[in-house]
Amino acid sequence: MTSIFQDFDFLSFWDNDDYSREEYIGSDVTDEMIQEVESELGYKLPQSYIECIKNQNGGTPKNTNYRTHEPTSWAEDHVAIAGIYGIDKNKPSSLCGEFSSKFWIEEWGYPDIGVYICDCPSAGHDMICLDYSNCGPNGEPEVVHIDQESDYTKTFVAKDFETFIRGLEPDENFG
Repeated sequence: MTSIFQDFDFLSFWDNDDYSREEYIGSDVTDEMIQEVESELGYKLPQSYIECIKNQNGGTPKNTNYRTHEPTSWAEDHVAIAGIYGIDKNKPSSLCGEFSSKFWIEEWGYPDIGVYICDCPSAGHDMICLDYSNCGPNGEPEVVHIDQESDYTKTFVAKDFETFIRGLEPDENFG
């Protein structure tokens, strides 16, 4: 069995600017925190997401673009993220913080299909979601882009969270 994020360099992955520290980066993750968040959300978080946030509990990666095969509201060939949500409830941009999945579903009308894990530079007009529609609350969710401006259109992004993280590319790769 292969390990999750084998040979992945988390030290060069994160861009720890002041905004990330204020909005996203939370305290060290404990198993109790994970259980509490999973209970509140009603979904088992993918092991790859857990490994990522155990490295750093949310933040902004250096590479913030993911190539897509379909056009989105952001671009013809990719989506962009502003940050990755952690699980520290004291951080505004976290799974159960001020701008939680519950917030996006109840306040903005996003579809209740899973867990919203990344916000985008559009300030709420599109989001990245772990979509449990095909696997149920305990399965391995796909990563999708939801576009609020296009009647909450769902676009497939990646087969799983690890693929999504490994596939993030820098701005200069896009014209």
